[in-house]
Amino acid sequence: MSEDSDITIVIIDDHQVVREGLKSALTRHGFSIVGQAASKNEAFAQIAHTNPKVILVDLNLPDGSGLDVISWARGISSTLGIVVLTMSDDDKSLLASLQSGANAFISKSAPISHVIAAISQAYLAPQSFTGSGLSEAIKRKRDGYQITARELTVLEFLPKGLTSAAIAKNLFLSEATVKTHLASIYRKLSVTNRAQAVDVALKNLIIT
Repeated sequence: MSEDSDITIVIIDDHQVVREGLKSALTRHGFSIVGQAASKNEAFAQIAHTNPKVILVDLNLPDGSGLDVISWARGISSTLGIVVLTMSDDDKSLLASLQSGANAFISKSAPISHVIAAISQAYLAPQSFTGSGLSEAIKRKRDGYQITARELTVLEFLPKGLTSAAIAKNLFLSEATVKTHLASIYRKLSVTNRAQAVDVALKNLIIT
């Protein structure tokens, strides 16, 4: 028996032809399809009922977003493998999937071998994330805020709770220079203090 037969999967997509096509292809490769869902609410029910090892989820569902399914599923299980399989192949969808708790982001135009690899990776390492173009998407997100390389270095120290003087010492800068960088960071992130800066920076993957 294939080891993949131990990987139980729920397929979540509002198109029946897509679900059946995936079921056929994945079954041929030894995976066990234990449920299907065409909507967000059906997905909740199927996941709760079948307790799968991995879910394949589209982002566009008739009664909401697949991101809601991802967040809910990750909230109830830290070991569930979550693979996004979607036509929404853009930076916003990719980064939102990552932040919601998915493990992989795959375009529906990708070959089935990529889907299988993503399923296996999600099952084996449910805290990991794979997605084509992730580093470039994060860079474009950062560039949108026009944070300079030096400001980014300063920003990365903020979650550590260091004072401006301590940051200055670590970076071999004057405290006044650090404070100037912080003022620029706050302006660019539209915040007024360190806690807000860290919150916005983490949510938007400016720092990780």
